[in-house]
Amino acid sequence: MNFGPMYVMWLRQLKRYARSKSRMIGALGQPLLFLIALGFGFGPIYEKAGGGDYIQFLAPGVIAMSILFTSMFSGIEIIWDRQFGFLKETLVAPVHRWQIMLGRTLGGATVALIQGIIVLLICFVFGFRPTHFLYLLVALPLMFLIALLFTTLGTAIASRLDDMQAFPLIMNFLIMPMFFLSGALFPLEGLPKGIAAVTLVNPLSYGVDSLRAVLIGSSHWGLLTDLVVLIVFLALTSIWGTYSFSKIEV
Repeated sequence: MNFGPMYVMWLRQLKRYARSKSRMIGALGQPLLFLIALGFGFGPIYEKAGGGDYIQFLAPGVIAMSILFTSMFSGIEIIWDRQFGFLKETLVAPVHRWQIMLGRTLGGATVALIQGIIVLLICFVFGFRPTHFLYLLVALPLMFLIALLFTTLGTAIASRLDDMQAFPLIMNFLIMPMFFLSGALFPLEGLPKGIAAVTLVNPLSYGVDSLRAVLIGSSHWGLLTDLVVLIVFLALTSIWGTYSFSKIEV
């Protein structure tokens, strides 16, 4: 197997991220807002209700949110490259399209992982502490798995679009409900049946739950269930993303 095209696309994604300082800073705005406004605003209420330290509960959800946003919006680069001709030059190369798609996905997921690590460090500043710091070694592969899942989903959607203005609208339509109904901000126990049903089919719910299981030892479904569901979702989105990318016309 020729890994050259995959490596080139992976490296290109990282270079784009390194050059875009405004993108790096801008992606930290929402996590900081949630940590400050919700962490310290709702913290006393959550503690009085018997939930404990809200920052401990909130931090895994904010980390997952950062990964979600960065991963999904990495797909817009496909539309950008299509409009400016770079994608055409890439697709006419004598390599399989799935190799190009895989390289882009790995690059986008790596960028999302870096963003998640930065947010994790910020959470430490705000008082978050994992159950054991060695568990961070388990959390990092989980964060990368979540990043892969949502990068492939963003790539699949972007491969079907050619309007750069439509992509952010569709992403926000998907991302905001996915985040708010994932249990990132509230416990999943005792929810109304309708919301509970949505959380069951929401892949981010299992990403947040898996991070909580590893970082603070609290899980709704259990780490094994979270992993199985995330891997199944990743397999499905990878198939869809590969098919959609292979059908791109430039």
